[in-house]
Amino acid sequence: MIDLRSDTVTRPTPAMREAMASAEVGDDVYSEDPTVNRLEKEVAEVFGREASIFVPTGTMGNQIAIRLHTQHGQEVICEARSHVLDWEMAMMSAFSGCQARTVAAERGILTWENIKPAIGPKIYYRAQTGMISLENTHNMAGGTVTPLPVLEEVWAGAREAGLPVHLDGARIFNAATALGLSVAKLTSGFDTVMFCLSKGLGAPVGSMLVGSRKAIEQARIYRKALGGGMRQAGVLAAAGLIALREMSKRLHEDHANARLLAEAVAAEPAAAEIDLETVQTNIVIFKLRSTDQASGGDAAAFTAALKQKGVLVSAIGPHSVRFVTHYDVDRVACERAAAIVSQQLRLL
Repeated sequence: MIDLRSDTVTRPTPAMREAMASAEVGDDVYSEDPTVNRLEKEVAEVFGREASIFVPTGTMGNQIAIRLHTQHGQEVICEARSHVLDWEMAMMSAFSGCQARTVAAERGILTWENIKPAIGPKIYYRAQTGMISLENTHNMAGGTVTPLPVLEEVWAGAREAGLPVHLDGARIFNAATALGLSVAKLTSGFDTVMFCLSKGLGAPVGSMLVGSRKAIEQARIYRKALGGGMRQAGVLAAAGLIALREMSKRLHEDHANARLLAEAVAAEPAAAEIDLETVQTNIVIFKLRSTDQASGGDAAAFTAALKQKGVLVSAIGPHSVRFVTHYDVDRVACERAAAIVSQQLRLL
């Protein structure tokens, strides 16, 4: 099977497996796992920050950040299709006592012009804005990248408004690759940044939260409260070190493969609608044109048909389909998948 459902399906590389098998370990709840400590130190250095913390999932990292920056009864400004809103089990309300103040933005890119009107007025009987959360790349907008000048304007506006800004940077290395920038420069104005080791970077488990030393000390408490206190986690961190050091260097290959798939879809305009301008990294989202299930507009039926032909993809709505390229699907496999997808589109 050619699995294009997500970059979370990647299996550890041979080098990762070897490193995991031989990892030096200790009890990380006591901060005694040398491999975890090494990973956290190197991540902080890569991002130009004081500290970082290893967490089991990106959701946990995002939710810890929200708890760090807010008080109960406040609002979190986020894009209307953001991961913290749609895919994190309403935890900003359950864990931090906050509600989302959503803002719909073109291609998922929140500008200061979008954000400023959503900030709560300083009236005691209105919910106050606690923080701003951005997502780069933006998953449900199709892997779109927020450029540095847009971010700089948001950082400046947020500072003036006295608001902290968090980045859900699950795929920030993809964004940095697309823009030709370092992750340190691309994230320099955020108070905290979460990124995933287990997506495009290919590690089997884990994400990181970076920030100031004081913020990460508090984050360690919240990680434990959420059940994220791990013991001999160096077995996982060993793979994370390889992901950090090596796997970002090849992300351009995934981007090129995504473009290949996107162009195959675009070549069938009678069956599918796609905005090629949104295909900037490793995610491809398109819409089947027909809303008549019998004639092929049903995304679930389309994905089921592709599965029968050996290609796994995701239906992300009644008529929308998503592909995600990654390390485990090479150019040859993507070329084969593109041919199968084209064939299936022509049958609609």
